[in-house]
Amino acid sequence: MTVPNEQLTLRFARSMAEIDGPAWNALAEPLDSPFFEWEWLKLLEDSGSAAPARGWYPNHLIATAGGRLIGALPLYLKWHSDGEFVFDQLWSEAAVRLGLPYYPRLVGATPFTPATGLRFLMAPDVNQMRLSRRLFETMEQYCQGNGIQGAALLFTEPEFAAAADDYGFTTWRHQGYMWRNRGFANLDDFLATLNANRRKAIRREQKALADSGVTVEIVAGSAIPDSFFPLMQRLYERTNTKFGPWGCRYLTDEFFEGMAGAFRHRLAFAAAYRPRRREPIALAMLAGKGDILYGRYWGAFEDVPFLHFELCYYAPIAYAIANGIQRYDPGMGGAHKARRGFVSVSSYSAHRFFDPRMDMIFRTHIDRVNQLEKNYIDELNDLLPVRRGE
Repeated sequence: MTVPNEQLTLRFARSMAEIDGPAWNALAEPLDSPFFEWEWLKLLEDSGSAAPARGWYPNHLIATAGGRLIGALPLYLKWHSDGEFVFDQLWSEAAVRLGLPYYPRLVGATPFTPATGLRFLMAPDVNQMRLSRRLFETMEQYCQGNGIQGAALLFTEPEFAAAADDYGFTTWRHQGYMWRNRGFANLDDFLATLNANRRKAIRREQKALADSGVTVEIVAGSAIPDSFFPLMQRLYERTNTKFGPWGCRYLTDEFFEGMAGAFRHRLAFAAAYRPRRREPIALAMLAGKGDILYGRYWGAFEDVPFLHFELCYYAPIAYAIANGIQRYDPGMGGAHKARRGFVSVSSYSAHRFFDPRMDMIFRTHIDRVNQLEKNYIDELNDLLPVRRGE
C-alpha cells in the first residue's frame, strides 16, 4: 500500500507513553529481538534508566496514516555516549583535539542493550522503500534544523545499515558472539563437536561445580519467582561494583522491580543453589523471543570456580537445545567465549556526521577500522576448539 504524502504524518514522541502499546508491538512483532517491544522501552523510561535525568532524551520517530501507526524508530537525543556499547571514544576524542563539535547526537537504539535488531518498524502492507525514505529524510531534517551534530544507529540489522548508507550514513563493524544449534540432541551432543582437550576441560569444570554441591536450574516466564527480580537487582549492582570505574550500572532498582509485571513473559533465569538453601547464590538473566535467546545480566554472592561458565554458557545452551531454540547470544566481551564454542560474528552500527570535517575524518579512517575489526573476528574464530579429524 502506498500512502499519499498528504495522508502521512511524521512526528517525534517525547516518551513511549505517548505511543499506543499494541500499535507499536504490532510493528515490532516480526523482529527477532524482544528488546524493541513497547513494554521494554517504556520500562526503561518509566524506571528512570533511559531518562533525561541520565542524559537520555526520548525522541521516538513515528509515522501515522489515517490515525494508524505505520512506522517507528526508537530514538534518543544525547550529549554523551554512555550506555551505548559502541565505543566511539576514537571519534569523540578526535573531535575534541580538533575543536570540532560532536554532541548532541540523535541515537537510534534500545538503550543499554548490545543486541542486533535495530531497523525501522513498519507495517507490512505499506510501501517499505517509500516509507523508509521519508523516515530517513525526517531524521535528517530534524538534525539539520536543531543543531544536532550527528546521528547513530546502533546494533542494526545488516540490511538496515546497508540501507542507511544510501542516506549519508557510513557502516561501522563490531565484533560479537553467537552460538548456533546444529540440530543437537543435548549438551553432550554439542560438546562432541569440540576437540578432546576442550571437551575434557568443560566436563572437568562441570564436575568440579557439582562436587562443590552447587546445582543449577532454569525457570522461565510465569514460573519465575517474584523474589528473583529484586535479587537480580542486587546481583547486577554487585557485579558492576566489582568492576569499579569499568562497571556498567545503568539500570535502576525500579527497572528490575518493573520487569516482574511488564516483561516476565520474555525472561528466564539460570539459578544456582547450595544444598538446603532456598535463595539462589547466583543468577543469570536471559531474554528470548522465537528462536533466539539472549544472555543479559549475571551476578553471584559467592565466588565459586566455574559457576559463571555454567550459569551463563553451558546451562543456557542446554536450555536452548531442550527448547528448540536455534541461536544464543551470550553478550559482549571475553575471548574465553571462543574457547567454549561461541563463534565471533559481525554486528553493525551506522553513523552520520553533519559537520563536513567530522564526516571526512570518519569516512577516511573507517575502512581501516572495519578491516582491523574483521581481522579480530577472524583471530577469535581461529581459537574455536573445533573437532578436526579425531
